[in-house]
Amino acid sequence: MIKRFFRFLLKLRGWQVADNGDPALDKAILIFAPHTSNWDFPIMLMAKFAWGFPVRYLGKHTLFQWPIGWFFRALGGMPVERSKAHNMVDQVVMMVEREQKIYLALAPEGTRSYTDYWKTGFYHIAQRTKLPILMYYMDTTSKTIGRSEPLYTTDDINADFEIIADFYKDKRGYLPELTSIVQTKAQYIANKRAESN
Repeated sequence: MIKRFFRFLLKLRGWQVADNGDPALDKAILIFAPHTSNWDFPIMLMAKFAWGFPVRYLGKHTLFQWPIGWFFRALGGMPVERSKAHNMVDQVVMMVEREQKIYLALAPEGTRSYTDYWKTGFYHIAQRTKLPILMYYMDTTSKTIGRSEPLYTTDDINADFEIIADFYKDKRGYLPELTSIVQTKAQYIANKRAESN
């Protein structure tokens, strides 16, 4: 009933949910891109309920304090300390390893604005926990919300990022000009050096 209701809401907004089945995984790291608009979160939140997956996401620990903390937890939020004294990747790895079942959603761009490269925390979390990455998208051209097949990381982050970049290359967000480049910071620096030589 809930899945049908949220699929109906999405349909009212012109969106269709690609139905490529249950990934049949107890745990996975979910990433979402391109992230270019304030509309991304509510649309993907509706998609979460339309799929029926128990998706969790990270939030600044202060959001989970009284009196509204219950609301963010009800939506699947997990509090984390973002200060330099607390290593985010270490925190999340421990949280993921404690859970028997978890789909943890992360936004590698980290912002709605354009960036020259992605943050790689999601990749290192997947690598350290040995969990697959599921790549989710909302494509405004086809008005489709969907995901990839599971991607397991290797020892070659550059090769893995090429696979991720290839998957997202034809996906357009609400504001395409704000779409960040799918590459690591190291790749960005290497490319800039190559351009200057």
